[in-house]
Amino acid sequence: MLARVELPDVFCELLTARVADDGLPVRHRAAWGGRGSAKSHSFGSGLVLRGVERPTRILCAREIQRSIDASVKQLLEDKIPAMGFGPTNGDGFFESLKAEIRGRNGTTFKFAGLRTNVDSIKSMEGIDIAYVSEARAVSQNSIQVLTPTVRSPGSEIWWDWNPGEAKDPIDVMFRGGTPPPGSIVRRVNYTENPWFPSELRQEMEWDQKRDPDKYAHIWLGEYQRNSEARVFKNWTTDRFETPDDARFYFGADWGFSVDPSVLVRMFLGRMVEGKAVADPDGRTLFIDYEAYAVGCEIDNTPALFDRVPLSRKWPITADSARPETISYMNRQGFTIGSAKKGSGSVEDGIEFMKSYDIVVHPRCTHVVDELSLYSWKVDTLTGQVIPVLADKDNHMIDAIRYALESTRRAKFDMRKLLG
Repeated sequence: MLARVELPDVFCELLTARVADDGLPVRHRAAWGGRGSAKSHSFGSGLVLRGVERPTRILCAREIQRSIDASVKQLLEDKIPAMGFGPTNGDGFFESLKAEIRGRNGTTFKFAGLRTNVDSIKSMEGIDIAYVSEARAVSQNSIQVLTPTVRSPGSEIWWDWNPGEAKDPIDVMFRGGTPPPGSIVRRVNYTENPWFPSELRQEMEWDQKRDPDKYAHIWLGEYQRNSEARVFKNWTTDRFETPDDARFYFGADWGFSVDPSVLVRMFLGRMVEGKAVADPDGRTLFIDYEAYAVGCEIDNTPALFDRVPLSRKWPITADSARPETISYMNRQGFTIGSAKKGSGSVEDGIEFMKSYDIVVHPRCTHVVDELSLYSWKVDTLTGQVIPVLADKDNHMIDAIRYALESTRRAKFDMRKLLG
């Protein structure tokens, strides 16, 4: 089955096994673990090869899918030609249409959101494989809807996720005791990936040295710790589309030595019927792009910032601690001003961020990491949370604070005028 693609050994075993861990025929193939383990890429390759091997009806699902762009369709479209099955780069086995992918043997890939398409999911017939990506976000109701829907003889459900908390439904299902009959469950981390990218390795090693808790959660798939100490609970991830009339805010934080240099883009608005709408008075902060690099030399910083669309056209507010870097970047065509720091500025900026509902596009992985991990300090003797911000997991947080500084100050001044 896997002759035309190289996969980590753990996935070769997971995807080819005919007998589950309990000795029954395989019903569930589940992979959990940290970043860089190639979970989605391995499952994507496995689905393509299964579809070539025999006619297969495949449903690719996630908890929320507001548009086809929010699905794994692009991942599959990248995999298909790379594996030699594309229309121009390959033998033309697969054809990608607007809402599905078809194979010439009758294989079909369809895409759906579990929460938003309950009725259509229930009515689907003949599903051979359902692949649930980012399963950490899947609700118990969605699990209960999907599982009996996939009922063809020999049908399977594939799951992948990066763990959050032990109480998440997917972890309760597969790690909270005895998993469902026919389950093969594997932990996979970057340590099992022989093709682990050098860029991710640099980030992993930085986290390993500087923040053991973050390293354990992000890279090893451990559960989040000290949930009661987390600062931000007013955020979520969603694959929204940025409106054309968005007024952008950019914030930057400079790396020192091996610290990361970062840039983040955001806008204010509202969520209306599942769509992001720009509105300067809206109560939702949308974060749609980031750039992040550990140990980025100053000469490479312009290229780093160019990863974020329109970064040369909009003003950027940056950490004032590196005026020479700001001067250099402005000479390279950016428009960067210094953040105004002062007593209480960090706490005020954090409280201002907490006054919004924050929606983060999943491609902003480092923003997601920091919103998940940014915490108050915990007394090492008593275990009590104390009102002091921990000075770690805050590079993206600082950049967001800087970006919103002018808005925060303007609203503060307006409140003063109004008494």
